[in-house]
Amino acid sequence: MKHRIGRVEQEINKEVTDILLKRVRDPRVDGVTITGVDLTGDLQHCKIYYSILSDKASDVEKAQAGLDKANGLIRRELGQRIKIYKIPELTFLQDKSVQYGERIDELIRQLHETEK
Repeated sequence: MKHRIGRVEQEINKEVTDILLKRVRDPRVDGVTITGVDLTGDLQHCKIYYSILSDKASDVEKAQAGLDKANGLIRRELGQRIKIYKIPELTFLQDKSVQYGERIDELIRQLHETEK
């Protein structure tokens, strides 16, 4: 069963990325990159993680609002593209791992500068 969930997650990732590029015309979602998909074992709920290039809180809020607004369109398009019994409920969440990694890099850089 885990293999099926993994395959469905990959397919959702691919299709949502394509839908965002080709079907969603909201300028708030320009530059949004899908970084991961987490699907529950019963295939009912799906968390889609995204990142954007900007670190400003206002840009993140705009992107989140745009994704929330486009949620119905994305889910409907998924239903037409993926052949599963029921399309899961979609939840979009910001992926903070990129910012976390940048913060760690900055701390390591500072540590090396103080050792010199």
